[in-house]
Amino acid sequence: MMKRVRSWFRPDASDSTPLYLQLARQLGEAIRDGRCQPHEALPSERLLSETLGLSRVTTRKAIDQLVTQGLVVRRQGSGNYIAPHLEQPLSHLTGFSEELRNRGYKPGSRWLSRAVTAATRDEERLLGLAPGARVARLKRLRLADGVVMAYEEAVLPVTVLPDPAALDGSLYEHLAAIRKAPARAVQRLRAVNVPARMARQLGLAPGHAVLAITRVAHLASGKAVEVTYSYCRSDYYEFVAEMRRKP
Repeated sequence: MMKRVRSWFRPDASDSTPLYLQLARQLGEAIRDGRCQPHEALPSERLLSETLGLSRVTTRKAIDQLVTQGLVVRRQGSGNYIAPHLEQPLSHLTGFSEELRNRGYKPGSRWLSRAVTAATRDEERLLGLAPGARVARLKRLRLADGVVMAYEEAVLPVTVLPDPAALDGSLYEHLAAIRKAPARAVQRLRAVNVPARMARQLGLAPGHAVLAITRVAHLASGKAVEVTYSYCRSDYYEFVAEMRRKP
């Protein structure tokens, strides 16, 4: 990879931008353009500095920038690696695990809680439940190849999921197995500033912008079966929609 990095980095003496920012920008462009593959190891800071004729401080600050942007992941005692990046089409209804497997990543979850709780008024409305209804509430961090990508809270009627603690893997695979798989869903996306507690869980600074998604999924009969709130790291996630002009 070092040979490629040499070809990518061209310091501009006429540019007043510090060298570490020039290096971070040019490496970042190479990562975004797909010239690096997810999980590919970056050269060490020492090798970068010696080969590019830069100080160790400059290369370290450049990599710090890429880590902050979510383009590079530091692994203790191992090195720096290109972070996974998920481009998700908005036209397909898939679960998190299925989408990651389709793109060659290993999905994972870190459970925060699985419990039966009271539904909020909004959840009663969205799920068509009676006042005071109970719901299964699943809170977890969603991972791709061990990297935290999103915070997710899924809410389902207890008639669909009476024992949330029994769920261990993919929610959509479980729903398919009990013939309750959603046939369609409506998603709403917005940008929000992440609160401090969630920021720590996502590995972000408090107030960092994330993509907040509310999904309401329905069975083929039209009955709502799931409400999911997801908070996705915008540096790892990209949502794509194809649009066509009316003739």
